[in-house]
Amino acid sequence: MTEYDAVVVGAGPNGLAAAVTLARAGLRVVVYERNSTPGGGARTAELTLPGFHHDVCSAVHPLALASPFFREFQLESRIDLQLPGASFAHPLDDGRAGIAYRDLDLTAAEIGRDGRAYATLMRPLVAQADRVAAITGDSLLRLPDHPVLLARFGLRVLEQGSPLWNLRFSDDVAPAMLSGVAAHAIRSMPSPTTAGAGLALTAHAHARGWPIPIGGTQAIVDAMIDDLVAHGGEVVTDADITALRTLPSSTAVLLDTTPRALLDLAGDALPAGYTRALEAFEYGNAAAKVDFALDAPIPWANPAVRHAGTVHLGGTRAQIAAAERTVAAGRHSDAPYVLISQPTVVDASRAPEGKHTAWAYTHVPAGSTIDQTEAVTEQIERFAPGFRDTVLASSSRTAMDLQAYNPNYIGGDIAAGAASIVQLLKRPVLAPDPWRTALDGVYLCSASTSPGPGVHGLNGWHAARSALRHSFGIDALPDLSIGA
Repeated sequence: MTEYDAVVVGAGPNGLAAAVTLARAGLRVVVYERNSTPGGGARTAELTLPGFHHDVCSAVHPLALASPFFREFQLESRIDLQLPGASFAHPLDDGRAGIAYRDLDLTAAEIGRDGRAYATLMRPLVAQADRVAAITGDSLLRLPDHPVLLARFGLRVLEQGSPLWNLRFSDDVAPAMLSGVAAHAIRSMPSPTTAGAGLALTAHAHARGWPIPIGGTQAIVDAMIDDLVAHGGEVVTDADITALRTLPSSTAVLLDTTPRALLDLAGDALPAGYTRALEAFEYGNAAAKVDFALDAPIPWANPAVRHAGTVHLGGTRAQIAAAERTVAAGRHSDAPYVLISQPTVVDASRAPEGKHTAWAYTHVPAGSTIDQTEAVTEQIERFAPGFRDTVLASSSRTAMDLQAYNPNYIGGDIAAGAASIVQLLKRPVLAPDPWRTALDGVYLCSASTSPGPGVHGLNGWHAARSALRHSFGIDALPDLSIGA
């Protein structure tokens, strides 16, 4: 008899999603985590001053309400997810700003003369946002359940991912808004991958909103751990696994790691062809992060921006595209794209009374060791004059600091693998079941697998379902609801 039915390595959102799914199927599950606290990229800690609680990596969660896994898990009923007045905002230098409300018509009305074009682009995706989430949340090699919607989505991706991306627009607010979201993919634009990510996330912004967990992102992880433990699973921290052979005996092993880590853990046990495929997996450019403790709210020049949970900085579509091309060429931009969130817009518990926290990141070349505090501060000050005067303290992590914190972030690549067209089709290998490795009973469940990065748990959920089928002969999806 094995010690466990399933062993999971890595207690990030995907590893925990896999563990929860397996435990709900009645299996004996243990999760090993190298850090002293679980969470991976979904942790909350005091990074600047006592009483100021910052999200260590991810902060705002567009997929917390849209992810098929989180909907099955009923995350919305387990933790307090608050929606700010606007999902995101995009200020421009002349004081104008695009504000993405959950109301698409209100958003379009405030955009101005491109409002109708923006609404026409987004309306079919917003109307079926849950189906968009299902399409983008699975392997692209699977047959689609909604081919008509896939065609509509695909045509929009081709438009916004090509030099034709400005064809329907005559002003600069709507294109800037779309580019600010597309830049989440950390790629040169226009490209199909940035367009796909941007359109899907924008659809969620108008349909369900981009929520912020009260108390911090750690709340998501804590909810999954509570459920895992309630169903007989366990989490072991401070456990740095260096080889598969050191794990306790089990029927299945699920790895919330990169392909590079799988190669190290497996040694020479992998077949040569599969090894070559994993060695060919490419990692992308990086993020550098800065957290701020603030004495006052961010003084955005446009007052409407102050209601948004997320703000994209960098100016016009052309300016953002130029910044991203610079990073793709291996250089630091003088006017970088910056994504910033002020969680205290909806969550006063993150800071002492009257104070605020701000979370920001920018894009840098892979392997960067350059502190981005000043570059990020300058971009915020550009659209919020007087921001410097509100800063009580800051905490910075370079791209290589991010890798040191989480080995899955190779070179600071928070996506755990470049989001190219090729690697969306083969993530990490070209197969309808990319979570199943060439080793019997061993599965990958990290962001390096389909459907890619994000706090959505889908990689772990898909990997667990594959393990249930292939290692345990269980076809039925376990009930993940609260009362089950």
